Amino acid sequence: MYEIFRLVIIELKSVKKLTAIDEAQILTYMKLANIKTGLLINFNANRLVDGLKRYKL
Repeated sequence: MYEIFRLVIIELKSVKKLTAIDEAQILTYMKLANIKTGLLINFNANRLVDGLKRYKL
């Protein structure tokens, strides 16, 4: 997990498929840090755009 200027949390993964646990994890980080925007990036996707998910609280 990385914080960039306390505006966005970025979590980097390299898994076959993102799961509900991955989503719950980044949402928990966002709530605990009181940060409204999060990016979950999976580098194991065929195309990077397919492995990118944005979350807003």
